[in-house]
Amino acid sequence: MVAPSVPHSSPARGRGSGPEGTVTRGTTGTNRLRRMDRWIAHTLGPALRAAEQPPTAVDLGYGAAPWTAVELSNRLRAVRPDVRTVGVEIEPERVTAALPYAEPPLLTFRRGGFEVPLDGKGGALLIRAANVLRQYEEAAVGPVWERLCGRLAPGGLLVEGTCDEIGRRHVWVALGPEGPRTVTFAARLAGLAQPSELAERLPKALIHHNVPGRPVHAFLTDLDRAWSAAAPYGAFGARQRWIATCRSLSGSWPLADARGRWRQGEITVEWPALAP
Repeated sequence: MVAPSVPHSSPARGRGSGPEGTVTRGTTGTNRLRRMDRWIAHTLGPALRAAEQPPTAVDLGYGAAPWTAVELSNRLRAVRPDVRTVGVEIEPERVTAALPYAEPPLLTFRRGGFEVPLDGKGGALLIRAANVLRQYEEAAVGPVWERLCGRLAPGGLLVEGTCDEIGRRHVWVALGPEGPRTVTFAARLAGLAQPSELAERLPKALIHHNVPGRPVHAFLTDLDRAWSAAAPYGAFGARQRWIATCRSLSGSWPLADARGRWRQGEITVEWPALAP
């Protein structure tokens, strides 16, 4: 996957000097990003349907195999049949390996990095960067966010986050052209002992701030407390317990979603409430 090849405060190599970033492990797997994709299809659905021209979505740093780009394309086409998904990878061999799965013009693959190479002058309605920035210096995140947001079309969305190897636990930040908007925590509720287990999947912008006295730590602490208080709802299943937990938090934290998303094992918080 793509990642910053940078000193701690710079997003990548200079513009015009080739793809911005370096090659990483590229670990990937089928259905790993289903929770993020499901949220994207719901959140971006109105903008996808309203676009006058076929919109463009980018899977940035899809990894050693193209499965996440293929799945993103299929899921977005269920909302907007003519959406054009572009898988972008910095490693030429990975692009070559993905080409047999291309379905031009609906699904294509190309070499690139944080500069997000696209045909024409328009930006992308979606850039998804999953498991890209987590292993790099926190100081690189802001410049990379700014660079990627600059490649968004009006009304576009950048979704950047981290998940576990099989996609059961995931946390992501959603950003518009103006910057970060929300943070979403998503989990397979069966087997979740306490919500703060999601802390292991916090994106790079937040993970080092999960310490007492910081907002993200306070939120996860309150989430655990509400989960414990909602234990009686567990008799009706983990989903009902999660809904009760989220409802309890809605009075003290600025949640950006409601019961329909809580049912999916999600909770979304406005970014300013958790920002470092």
